[in-house]
Amino acid sequence: MLNGEGRRDRPMKFSELVQRLAVESHSLLCSSAIDPDLLGVAAIEEATPGTLSYIEGEKFAAQVQTTAAAALILPPNPVLQTQATDRGIAWMTAVNPRLVFAQAIAQFYQPYQPIPGIHSTAVIDPSAVIGEAVAIGAHVVIAAGVQIGAHVCIHPNVVIYPAAQIGDRTILHANCVIHERTRIGADCVIQSGAVIGAEGFGFVPIPEGWFKMPQSGYVVLEAGVEVGCNSTIDRPAVGRTRIAHQTKLDNLVHIGHGCQIGENCALAAQVGLAGGVIVGDRVILAGQVGISNQVRVGKGAIASAKTGIHSDVEPGAVISGYPGIPNKLWLKSVAIFNRLPEIYQSLRRIQRHLDLTE
Repeated sequence: MLNGEGRRDRPMKFSELVQRLAVESHSLLCSSAIDPDLLGVAAIEEATPGTLSYIEGEKFAAQVQTTAAAALILPPNPVLQTQATDRGIAWMTAVNPRLVFAQAIAQFYQPYQPIPGIHSTAVIDPSAVIGEAVAIGAHVVIAAGVQIGAHVCIHPNVVIYPAAQIGDRTILHANCVIHERTRIGADCVIQSGAVIGAEGFGFVPIPEGWFKMPQSGYVVLEAGVEVGCNSTIDRPAVGRTRIAHQTKLDNLVHIGHGCQIGENCALAAQVGLAGGVIVGDRVILAGQVGISNQVRVGKGAIASAKTGIHSDVEPGAVISGYPGIPNKLWLKSVAIFNRLPEIYQSLRRIQRHLDLTE
């Protein structure tokens, strides 16, 4: 259990933590002579006595000599291990220290989980089907024909429109809205303020202005999808907008109507996808990437921050810039761009010389 400061009320021995983590990370090696009490976890530059931290790579390696952490997760580096031992710091090694640190956090912290039950202020249509051990918070509204699986957690002020389906163990955080016929799979997380299944931006130009195209489709989120705060996923005029298994969306992401996003993708904050975009599996879109209508992004592609994508992207490509071009070419272009004033002055000198020789 954590106290008010976010640390454990009772310390955990370093050796006990290693044993627990070994269940998930079988390749752990650790020091055996030092076995401190641990109360929590911390970033390497903010660690204090009684906390666990980690070193991910060479960038932070020097902090082994300065950190106040009681224990560290290190990469398989004998020099760092010796330095930690000499300073009296317990250590364990892992090929992926960041992953093991993420697993360690769960040993010290658990997110708030309401007790199953229905708050007295919730409004639930009699036709809604509610699974076992569901927690429904204050002022939740659940409309007709909604199906909610077992062990779902619905925080206060959530609104679920008619005929939506929510899978087992999914969490809907406060103030999110799930529109009609949306299908959310098991083990999904919808953060506060997100809107899933609202009308897509569909208007047909006519002489008088715009004719609104009814958005009769729906949105599907497959198992394990997470949607960040204030993100929006629109339903299409026909068919479905689909986010596949284990894909993660950051805050303020917009998915236009009819998009198809593959498995295990990661979309960072302020990414925007126009209608009909198709994204393959394991694609990474960094912050503020924008993608035009009907574009296809191939499996495993990566777009760096602020990339503008107007045409199809090959599988495995790494692109940058606006419009998006191969990352290596973009880096060369940026280097030239930074020299434009110098290049301009050189061109002026050449032009003056040519003028004098005419």
